Amino acid sequence: MLSNKAKYGLKALVHLARSDSGAPVLIADIAAAESIPRKFLDAILLELKLAGLLASKKGKGGGYALARPAARIMVGEIIRVLDGPLAPVPCVSRTAYRRCDDCRSEADCAVRAVMQEVRDALSAILDHTSLASMAQKTPGEPILIYDI
Repeated sequence: MLSNKAKYGLKALVHLARSDSGAPVLIADIAAAESIPRKFLDAILLELKLAGLLASKKGKGGGYALARPAARIMVGEIIRVLDGPLAPVPCVSRTAYRRCDDCRSEADCAVRAVMQEVRDALSAILDHTSLASMAQKTPGEPILIYDI
């Protein structure tokens, strides 16, 4: 399940992607517009900045802006930064693989086989959906539209 941290991070980045000018946006403005607790948003945006997804500017006219074009930021990258691997179990993770302690044989494990399909399906959507396309979606639009 997507954590509130990742959900708020996505909402904040969509807000920045929809920003008309591309100029830095104040944290307070994002928090108010997206109903995100300010203190929590501070920590989320700092984490996204440290991961290279955001740039910040201090002082007058300061705030946060996307570090690269929204079309070059994939939703999967954002979720991995904030929530960690997409895989539902560690034995199918591409970035944080760990063998399950209770598994006798990965090759024969039915749970692993299904969870690998889940990971692949999730990754196929999230790693091919850009922040730009997410920002352009409107309520009621099909979910399975993604950039390839």
